[in-house]
Amino acid sequence: MTIQISIYVLGLLIALALLFDFMNGFHDAANAIATVVSTGVLKPQTAVAMAATFNFVAIFVFHQLTVAATVGKGTIDPTVIDQYVIFGALMGAIFWNLFTWYYGIPSSSSHALIGGLVGAAVAKSGTGALVAAGLWKTVAFIVIAPVLGFVFGSIMMLLVSWIFVRSTPRKVDKWFRRLQLVSAAAYSLGHGGNDAQKTIGIIWMLLIAAGYSNVADKMPPLWVIISCYTAISFGTLFGGWRIVKTMGQKITKLKPVGGFCAETGGAITLFFSTALGIPVSTTHTITGAIVGVGSAQKMSAVRWGVAGNIVWAWIFTIPASAFVAAVAWWIGHHIM
Repeated sequence: MTIQISIYVLGLLIALALLFDFMNGFHDAANAIATVVSTGVLKPQTAVAMAATFNFVAIFVFHQLTVAATVGKGTIDPTVIDQYVIFGALMGAIFWNLFTWYYGIPSSSSHALIGGLVGAAVAKSGTGALVAAGLWKTVAFIVIAPVLGFVFGSIMMLLVSWIFVRSTPRKVDKWFRRLQLVSAAAYSLGHGGNDAQKTIGIIWMLLIAAGYSNVADKMPPLWVIISCYTAISFGTLFGGWRIVKTMGQKITKLKPVGGFCAETGGAITLFFSTALGIPVSTTHTITGAIVGVGSAQKMSAVRWGVAGNIVWAWIFTIPASAFVAAVAWWIGHHIM
């Protein structure tokens, strides 16, 4: 069913989606650079420039937009999509991003967006508007992604410790200061590949509903892809320093070797999830990897209280953004 929507409202909603994408990069910059900054390998501005570059380079690596397809067609029933649902979803996600950024809480932009879609869709048509298969897959990876990050981060730390058991700490530090540049770039690539596609999915969903794209299309218009990757890259360039401090220092103290292992474990998880078309949280993933690296050294190296507070933020992300989205959906009916 094609909705009637003015070109001005359509343009406004696309701009709002790109604003969310920019904030996604801004909010999640910490995920890609916190470890490389906190270990002193790169200065903050150099790190964000590198992360932003590889966020955009992901456009040439992840050709199959599987995550965009999941968000655009596999979370809520396409027949309920209209300008009010999209407005509500984006406002819910943007609110939660701003709230958690202000308090320096590493939360998921991805799950805020999914929560926003759920809240707005349910406000309009009830729970029957939800696509169970896609949502359950996304919800399951709230747990699976950090667990995979934890496992891969721990394994990387144990492997590196075994391989370099006879090396001096100074030599190990020298090697991994260089290798951490590679791991940070890989994580930024995975971040761009997974997260930019979520906004692509939102805009694609809107264009299909408005009749500017066909539901049978395997790819959205090229301008959508380029604009979303550009927006998230500029957001990353702007940076979110409040969250960098939490991610890089408060969970556990990292050295270059630990930063390399955490980023590599996280990157493996992101590449795997993107290949499966699952929108995962890069925040959850890198947090799990950092905790894995810390606990592989000794359990007391992890500040479990800080990690616990972060987990509570994860639990509240979807319901909080869904509630705000439902309210915004109602407001949208009166202002649009």
